[in-house]
Amino acid sequence: MDARKTIVIGVANGRGAGDPACQDGPEVLRSLKFLADLEQTHAGFSWDDPIRLAPGESSTPLDAVVQIGTQLAERVCSHLRQGNFPLVVGGDHSCAIGTWPGVKRVLGDKVRLGLIWFDAHMDSHTFDSSPSKRIHGMALACLLGIGDRRLADVADAGAKLLAADVCLIGVRSFESAEAALLAKLGARIYFMDEIRRRGLREVFAEALQRVGEHTAGYGISIDLDALDPAEEPGVGSPVAGGLSLGELTEALTQAHGDEKLLALEIVEYNPYRDTHFVTARAIHDLCQSLIP
Repeated sequence: MDARKTIVIGVANGRGAGDPACQDGPEVLRSLKFLADLEQTHAGFSWDDPIRLAPGESSTPLDAVVQIGTQLAERVCSHLRQGNFPLVVGGDHSCAIGTWPGVKRVLGDKVRLGLIWFDAHMDSHTFDSSPSKRIHGMALACLLGIGDRRLADVADAGAKLLAADVCLIGVRSFESAEAALLAKLGARIYFMDEIRRRGLREVFAEALQRVGEHTAGYGISIDLDALDPAEEPGVGSPVAGGLSLGELTEALTQAHGDEKLLALEIVEYNPYRDTHFVTARAIHDLCQSLIP
């Protein structure tokens, strides 16, 4: 990764969630300069223009997510083809519907992409199974080719991932329909009880081996609600009993500088819940743990 420039792509979209507050997260991080020291100390670390809906544009959440996802996929694809490392900062987790299709487009149809998904939730609903109908809870299902075709076919038609190449870490809030789907497809889920028993470092090392074994590369998607809200309050959908920042940053150093790490996504930052901006500083630490 040493030769790659890190390009931060802020995604100002919260339409995939019930509360749109996360749309303002990237601008808060940029305007208050929470990543400024990375820009100074890491060669080529810089912000791209943010991705957002056109001013005054009225659309349904589905329309908005498809529009944002299409733009984001093109941007991620473009940066990868230029040899850059995309760091996507959301926005709600529906931006994953754009990030990873953009990576997959560069790899091509016949090449597999791995993904480690840190999240309190499974995000594997469809409109039929979801109690809330919120799209940020459908993002992983869409990447696996399940659900509404407009979402699952963003950038290119069909599944972008095989479940065998996907690991979920930190799950502790989900519905039975999601669990049944992921079990049927064969994704590996590390629930919090297993993490507490084995330790996150060991779990993450195992996940790295799995997502890299049969793939050309992998990505990491971090929903900040994987962290414990008692420590990190500035998240979109807080769930008690999560990971600590210290254990997560320590575990992530195992992927520091890994050339097979193709992109990083950090989402669901809600600045309006972020007492004293502790979660903004956590985002900085997460970036620092992975970017040389």
